[in-house]
Amino acid sequence: MPNATQEELLRALVAAPSDQLSLAEADRALVRYADLLTREPHAVSETHIDALRAAGLDDRAIHDACAIVAYFAFVNRIADGLGVQLENKRRADR
Repeated sequence: MPNATQEELLRALVAAPSDQLSLAEADRALVRYADLLTREPHAVSETHIDALRAAGLDDRAIHDACAIVAYFAFVNRIADGLGVQLENKRRADR
């Protein structure tokens, strides 16, 4: 999405399937992989990794993507499990 703000990109990611996004093929492949790893981590297979390689990602980039997605899930589950609220929400509740 040329010249898109981060907010516009986030809205597009939520609203459209990854194959309809105006992104480079490597970025679309990463979106599909991140979505699968987030929603159904048990379903990730060598086929999915091969698709990332076919889109031009090397093993380091695939590792980094996996680590970032996994870390984000981990941190969110820790925060959710401890009942952590966003600062803006806490301020609004005061």
